[in-house]
Amino acid sequence: MKASLAALAAVAVPLVAAHYTFPDFIVGSTISPDWQYIRETANHYSNGPVTSVTDPEFRCYELDLANTAGQTSTATVSAGSTIGFQANGPIYHPGYLSVYLSKATPEANSVQAGTAQTWFKVYEQKPVYENGALVFPSTTQQSFTFTLPKSLPSGQYLARVEQIALHVASTYGGAQFYIGCAQINVENGGSGTPGPLVSIPGVYTGYEPGILINIYNLPKNFTGYVAPGPAVWQG
Repeated sequence: MKASLAALAAVAVPLVAAHYTFPDFIVGSTISPDWQYIRETANHYSNGPVTSVTDPEFRCYELDLANTAGQTSTATVSAGSTIGFQANGPIYHPGYLSVYLSKATPEANSVQAGTAQTWFKVYEQKPVYENGALVFPSTTQQSFTFTLPKSLPSGQYLARVEQIALHVASTYGGAQFYIGCAQINVENGGSGTPGPLVSIPGVYTGYEPGILINIYNLPKNFTGYVAPGPAVWQG
């Protein structure tokens, strides 16, 4: 089946140039310096992706699993406010974009934060199925923002951006994950109950139809992209 023009254009970009990281956190209209609030990732030079959904690095891909969290500042935000992420270049690869939050125990800058079944999804950008092909909104962006639910309880969280690049995802392990975790302190929160809660790693097997997919040769009975992981918590 015919691929979208955006997807074909992404493949035409040289592989190294098309890789990216998410070093900048956005609060309102303010973009932070690189790695101020986002844990510096192991690919901060190479821009290379994570491909294993079972490794501990799949959580936040920290440069140093023992020390990076404590070396990263925590941003103060309000429930109901606008936050987001900025990549270090265009998000070239066609894929699925989402953000997970995890209540941080004991604090957002602790190694233990996010290591339990505490993650829930708060945002997603799904590919759109149009005229027999998938169209990928994220390939036109370098940054994005969204609104935190007003009912999000106050407290410290990890905010994890994840873009699943699908240009070579037709075989197991081919999907590329571009990940970053911001450390945030939420004020003026509500009394919502976020969920469903999942573990990261553990949320995916790698065989989900939204991860193991040939976007250039879709099945004849294809009716639309199925996002992997839990439903978005709306608050």
